[in-house]
Amino acid sequence: MQETKVVLPDREIPKQWYNIMADMPNKPKPPLHPGTKQPIGPQDLSAIFPMSLIEQEVSTQRWIDIPEEVLNIYALWRPSPLYRAHRLEKALGTPAKIYYKYEGVSPAGSHKPNTSIPQAYYNKAAGIRRIATETGAGQWGSSMALAGSLFGLEVTVYMVKVSYDQKPYRRIAMETWGATVHPSPSTVTNTGRKILEATPDSPGSLGMAISEAVEDAATHDDTNYALGSVLNHVLLHQTVIGLEAKKQFALVGDYPDVVIGCCGGGSNLGGVSFPFLQDKIQGKNVRVVAVEPISCPTLTKGEFRYDFGDTAGLTPLMMMYTLGHNFMPPGIHAGGLRYHADSPLICQLYHDKLIEAVAYGQTGVFEAAITFAKTEGIIPAPESSHAIKGAIDEAMKAKEEGKQKTIFFNLSGHGYLDMTAYQDFLAGKLVDYEYPDEKIKEALKELPVIE
Repeated sequence: MQETKVVLPDREIPKQWYNIMADMPNKPKPPLHPGTKQPIGPQDLSAIFPMSLIEQEVSTQRWIDIPEEVLNIYALWRPSPLYRAHRLEKALGTPAKIYYKYEGVSPAGSHKPNTSIPQAYYNKAAGIRRIATETGAGQWGSSMALAGSLFGLEVTVYMVKVSYDQKPYRRIAMETWGATVHPSPSTVTNTGRKILEATPDSPGSLGMAISEAVEDAATHDDTNYALGSVLNHVLLHQTVIGLEAKKQFALVGDYPDVVIGCCGGGSNLGGVSFPFLQDKIQGKNVRVVAVEPISCPTLTKGEFRYDFGDTAGLTPLMMMYTLGHNFMPPGIHAGGLRYHADSPLICQLYHDKLIEAVAYGQTGVFEAAITFAKTEGIIPAPESSHAIKGAIDEAMKAKEEGKQKTIFFNLSGHGYLDMTAYQDFLAGKLVDYEYPDEKIKEALKELPVIE
């Protein structure tokens, strides 16, 4: 019988997170205060984040210890399995070996609890009563709701309206774990009311939902803000994925030629790739590929500029590849990838050519998802399916070239609460929408000017 999965015992869960800031050839430029446009300090963030997370955000220490209480909760699903996709390889007729790490085994069904658990832990330790946060497709909101229930924190989630309507079961999952969920833009915050006044039928965006959650946290003393992607400490927590994968590859005597992850804000890509990028920086020959939708082409068409992380301009300005904070992405089903910018860490690494990027239309992505479901059995999340499409393209290229290649991607979540997306695809309702260059240029004109 052929070996299909590599499973590590609980004791092999990484005891430390890996901080790529220690090894980057060029560190990201500092975030700037939204009002003064000067570099921010810890006190500027203390209104919405606990000091322990602020320290992680700015740390250049290579290894950061994972608290025992967090490790004990991680053990509910970690280490996650590494699969060899034998059946997919056979269907493609490729000489390439394809591996994937499956993060859908978490209680929330994605990689997001890897950071929601420590964020809840540090906020609870700081005496916080409630967390305000945003969510796109619902994976992050579900994960924060789960974490809140485990640590006794109230959770308020601002869910992008188009996903709120498309994915009712994600909302119900959040409510089952005890969270309060508002469609964003909402009537709860000043930001939401202003947006609705100007655009009553707004489908919402992650940038808008972030603005609402930040406003909520900043105006309530007992409430902090939690973000599911983009920030350094979030990507730090996610490195458990790549650290485990390196141990699993060592067990089978293999190592990837290419590491692939879908990329919206960067948490999934950073989590799977940063431990391998450490090797690349030290001279190892490994490629890292970010996959994004053509309807929200942040890395492939954005500009490397200072921009706000949200629509209302409440967050610090960060140096990112951005489509402009007023960019309004179309309502594609991969709601977790509908963000106007990317993690400053990911952006700097892409700028330094340590990461590559490709963009795909959603019909090709869903075709890849169906191929994967029919061969490997798992129905993947629309976001994760972008990585599958990238892996299949790499495998077919290896077939054309007649070359052996080891391909590794992160299957960041399952799609069992995304059936509406599959229903629309199977009914032929999905179309590819490539965001027009002129609309991107229009949004970029509104970027703040930093001297």
